[in-house]
Amino acid sequence: MTATPKLRSRKDGAAIPLDDLDRKLLNLLQGSFPLNARPYGTVARLAGITEEQAIARTDELLRARIIRQVTPIYDTRALGYASMLVAAKVDSEHPWRAAQIVNEHPGVSHNYLRNHEFNMWFTIAVERDSRLGLAGTLEVLQELTGAVSIRELPTLKLFKIRMDLEMEGDTKALASAGAEAEAAPLSEVPYEELDIAVIRATQGDMPIVPEPYAPAAQRLGMPVDALLDHLAGMRERGLLRRVAAILFHRRAGFSANGMGVWKVPAERIAEIGPRMASFRGISHCYQRPTYEDWPYSVFTMAHGRSKAECDAILDSIEADTGIGERATLYSSTEFKKVRLLYFTDEYRAWEDRHA
Repeated sequence: MTATPKLRSRKDGAAIPLDDLDRKLLNLLQGSFPLNARPYGTVARLAGITEEQAIARTDELLRARIIRQVTPIYDTRALGYASMLVAAKVDSEHPWRAAQIVNEHPGVSHNYLRNHEFNMWFTIAVERDSRLGLAGTLEVLQELTGAVSIRELPTLKLFKIRMDLEMEGDTKALASAGAEAEAAPLSEVPYEELDIAVIRATQGDMPIVPEPYAPAAQRLGMPVDALLDHLAGMRERGLLRRVAAILFHRRAGFSANGMGVWKVPAERIAEIGPRMASFRGISHCYQRPTYEDWPYSVFTMAHGRSKAECDAILDSIEADTGIGERATLYSSTEFKKVRLLYFTDEYRAWEDRHA
C-alpha cells in the first residue's frame, strides 16, 4: 500500500495572503541579499522602500512564519561531508514512527512522505571523519526503522541547486526555460580553522537588524568588514553558496512540490540535465544512479502553487526536451526540513549511541 498523494498542510501551513511589496521583498531576500555591513539597505533600495521599512517588513514575514530564517547557506560537499538522497520503503500505516527515528540524525535535513512504493525520501549527510560513514549509518537506520528496502541515490552530477521561490511570476514564468549552466563541482574544497570558526559563528538564524553580520563578528573578535571579506572569499572558493531567506513553502503559497524523475538515455544526460535545470520552477536538478526497479537517471524538483502548476512545469520540460518517460512523486507529508548545522557535537553523539 502506498501513500495517497494528498497535498495537505501541516499545522500553521496554510497560505497567507501577500501583497505586491511582500512578494517583491521575498524575491529580493531569496536572491539578492548581499555581503555588506547593511544588507537591508541594499534590499530596500531595490524594493523602493526605506531600510527601516525593509527590516520591519522582513520581521513581520518572519513572525508570520512565511520566512523560516535568513541564513548563510554553506555547501555540504565542499565542506567534506558525504551526503545523498535516500529512498526507503517503510510501514505505510505508521510512517511517523520511522520518520521520527530518521529525523533524530543531525545530518538529515529533509524528509518527506511521497506517493510511491518507496514512500520515505530523505537527504542525509555525515562528517568526513564519521566512524560509520554513509553506508554504515544507513544500515543502522534501516535496522532501527524496519525499512523493507533502501535505495541509495547519491548525486553523480549536479546541474542546479537553488531553492528560491518565484513570488512574482505566474505559471508561464515558472514553466519557462532560462539560461543553462554547467554542471557544478562535487568535490571537497580545502578549508582552515578560521573557516570552521566563521561557519560556527554565522550558521543558523541571522538577526533581523540593520547590521546582521555584526553579532557574529563580535563573537569572532574581528571587525565586520574583515568577516565580510572572509565570507566573500569563502563564496569564491565554493564553501559558501549565498546568504538568503528560506521560506515556509506552503505559507508563501507554494503548496505543492513534485519530484519529476526522468528516464534519460545515458549518452544524453550531459545535454539534457542543464536544459531541465534552466526552468525557473525547478529548484534542484541532479543525475543519480539507476537500479533495475528504478530506471530514472535525472531528478528535477518542481515547486508550484498547486499540483497543476507543478505538472505544467514538468510538462513544459517534456515538450522542450522530448524526454517522455517520467514519474512524478508528490509529497504528502513534510517530516523534517531544516538547514544543516556543521561542525557540531551532535554527529559524534549520534554515532556514540549507535555505532
